Amino acid sequence: MRPRSRSCSESLTAFLVLLRRSGPEWDRSRALEDQSGFAAHASFLDALVEAGFLVLGGPLADERRVVYAVEAESEEAVRTTLARDPWNETHLRVEAVDRWTLRLDGRRGPAR
Repeated sequence: MRPRSRSCSESLTAFLVLLRRSGPEWDRSRALEDQSGFAAHASFLDALVEAGFLVLGGPLADERRVVYAVEAESEEAVRTTLARDPWNETHLRVEAVDRWTLRLDGRRGPAR
């Protein structure tokens, strides 16, 4: 994985941000973990985290949208990877993929 920027004056690292929305099979009366196919979806996401592709992710306050911050070469790479998600187009849909330029990142120690 590439080193991340530490301050505004240092080199930039670009990420792609993915915003997802509940799909037609999402049952609003059920908790996340009780949705059909949750185990397969969770396993898929865990593998993306292990691979370093998915950096951050989680639902927004409205609980209908989810944001993923991913490290990828292009929007096409993001869409191709996420198309393999067992929940793609059933429980979740890609709403937007935008390039996000990070200038600050406090998750790592001081740059060396």
